[in-house]
Amino acid sequence: MLKLSLSEFTLEHFMQHYWQQKPVVIRQGFQHFQDLISPEELAGLACEEEVDSRLVYKKRGKWQAENGPFESYDHLGKTGWSLIVQAVNHWSPAVAELVKPFDFIPKWRLDDVMISYSRPQGGVGPHIDLYDVFICQGSGRRQWRVGDRGNHRQFAAHAALLHVDPFEAIIDVELLPGDILYIPPGFPHDGVSLEPSMSFSVGFRAKSACDMLSGLADYVIDKELGSTLLSDPGRPIHHNQGQINSSDFGRIKAQLQALLDDDTLVADFAGSFLSRTKCQLDLQALDEPLDAAALIDTLQQQPLVRTGGLRCFYVDQTVADGVCYLDGERHAFGAKAQAAVKALCDRDTLTHAPLRAALKLPAFVEALTQWVNAGYWYFED
Repeated sequence: MLKLSLSEFTLEHFMQHYWQQKPVVIRQGFQHFQDLISPEELAGLACEEEVDSRLVYKKRGKWQAENGPFESYDHLGKTGWSLIVQAVNHWSPAVAELVKPFDFIPKWRLDDVMISYSRPQGGVGPHIDLYDVFICQGSGRRQWRVGDRGNHRQFAAHAALLHVDPFEAIIDVELLPGDILYIPPGFPHDGVSLEPSMSFSVGFRAKSACDMLSGLADYVIDKELGSTLLSDPGRPIHHNQGQINSSDFGRIKAQLQALLDDDTLVADFAGSFLSRTKCQLDLQALDEPLDAAALIDTLQQQPLVRTGGLRCFYVDQTVADGVCYLDGERHAFGAKAQAAVKALCDRDTLTHAPLRAALKLPAFVEALTQWVNAGYWYFED
């Protein structure tokens, strides 16, 4: 089991002084760390259509990028290239374990576990990310330079690569196996492999107001909500035809604000929106589906494991009614299912005990049976 080791500060200190504020190197954050997947296995994943992967390299001094799936890597040579695979935690239970040591950050902020295999002199170039990332060094060594936040010019080094101008480093360090480099959004950085190496990046991403408002608009339209027209009975005579006066502006703002003030609506939107998966899940549907009785019987003997990358949340405003949000869908099971819903969302492994009360509810049992048959949860062999 992976355990985060902090020798120089506590988690509380990290969250108060580093999280979203400044980068930091955590030496031997994972003691005795070994690759959670081999380079060969990673390369095999990048051959699959469902997996999001890229190759980054230089050709005649110019940056190049290719999107997978890939059939071969023989043309790349022995130096100067990187293979990057997104959401490997969706496809490898061993890699999914890397998420657990970072459970001091809520999972709705989790993006994915990205893995990079680089040959000597390989990297993706200097760039700026818009998410928090813990770069965990696996096998090999990699040199990292991190600059300070500022007005850095970004440019397209390639159609698929946004780079940043040269920057002065505030961190210039060689990472060894088990070392972790934390980088908040907005800090330019550049990693260059010194030898064949693996980097495991646990990313956490927040949504912009633009993303949330766009998502809320889609949600309101899909659910046929917010259709009440603006009403202004008894309004005074208007004298300036081109004017939206302060009274009308107030009505317009109040009409929009009424949606945001509806806690249930916003909770249902947030839960549904944030539980959608960005990348495809490795769902293994059962060849011989279980019925409800078989599910309950098996659950009394062995636990259920959540498939890697599945997003399943509850919101304080609606959980008292046994509501949860799974992969973009809202599910309501009633107040008696509240404890089970929390266990469902909080725990990667489910036993019979926390679900006991909800297993007496037909709607909950039916949903859980469907989820297990579809591969969202599975019984370990």
